Amino acid sequence: MEKIVLFAPLVAALIAGFGWRVIGEKAAQYLTTGVLFLCCILSWVIFIGFDGETRHVPVLDWIVTGDFVSEWSIRLDRLTAIMLVVVTTVSALVHMYSMGYMAHDDNWTHDEHYKARFFAYLSFFTFTMLMLVTADNLLQMFFGWEGVGVASYLLIGFYYKKQSAGAAAMKAFIVNRVGDFGFLLGIFGLFWLTGSISFDAIFAQVPQIAQTEVHFLWRDWNAANLLAFLLFVGAMGKSAQLFLHTWLPDAMEGPTPVSALIHAATMVTAGVFLVCRMSPLYEFAPDTQAFIVIIGATTAFFAATVGLVQNDIKRVIAYSTCSQLGYMFVAAGLGAYSVAMFHLLTHAFFKAMLFLGAGSVIHAMHHEQDLRNYGNLRKRSR
Repeated sequence: MEKIVLFAPLVAALIAGFGWRVIGEKAAQYLTTGVLFLCCILSWVIFIGFDGETRHVPVLDWIVTGDFVSEWSIRLDRLTAIMLVVVTTVSALVHMYSMGYMAHDDNWTHDEHYKARFFAYLSFFTFTMLMLVTADNLLQMFFGWEGVGVASYLLIGFYYKKQSAGAAAMKAFIVNRVGDFGFLLGIFGLFWLTGSISFDAIFAQVPQIAQTEVHFLWRDWNAANLLAFLLFVGAMGKSAQLFLHTWLPDAMEGPTPVSALIHAATMVTAGVFLVCRMSPLYEFAPDTQAFIVIIGATTAFFAATVGLVQNDIKRVIAYSTCSQLGYMFVAAGLGAYSVAMFHLLTHAFFKAMLFLGAGSVIHAMHHEQDLRNYGNLRKRSR
């Protein structure tokens, strides 16, 4: 069941993306949407039937070289079960919404297969996010992490004939690479100290890491604080925290369903998920936890304040997302990981509804996104 949830969106994306000429564009849309609803149902079954015991579902031996062995396996625990429900449910609803939204899209009058391509991108994005949340080791998580970045680049720049969309996609891709560099350094450091990239092996050695000093750049640092900080730099980029937040508002250049998918349940919550997944390490890194609280609180206030003076309806919601992620990081930094995950769960659904509602309003207003030109929506939306 877990393997179906993980790989079905990838198979659907490949069939829709490369086989749409054979099955037809309409069939490609129904295939990807139907597969996501199947994954959604199975995810809820997994979530409701979860007994609290961590399970490892082997898929294959991924990398074997010398003493280094990296298996591709699915880690199923309470954290994974929650994220499976969030990702598949929101993605399934976004797929269904997109069938109506893209049917009236005026941007592609000369591109006959844009719908099949769009649905293939959506399904590929969902697969990479599922790869991230089901990862059983840091390398597997990084694979999903980068896959989400590639898929977001394709979706944000979907209207490739618009120069602003291409620039926004490039900006999101490059800013995220800054955070990913820190994430990579954190992975290298953990492997150097523990000899493993498996979560269980790393967590077992966290007390020893906390008592280790490492020399990095100009001075010696406590290993737990340093590595936790480097991992958080990756989370800052993906979850658009202060200093690495600039890509998020520009990501609004993509179609509205993309905004709902990226900003609600998937890409931007990956950073919060990373901090919660690595919570055994963060418990031994009090200095980094304090830094997370400061960055999260500052982002929450800053982004909400900037959102007050925006005129674009989608940019207002984007800054709201940025602010809400700050709240999640404050909770995670204080050690209340269950609170952070609860807010992640609720935020995914209400923010997806906000974006999809905004898409409906934009359609009713004939693609007008400036709030200053809105009014009398009750009659216009009939």
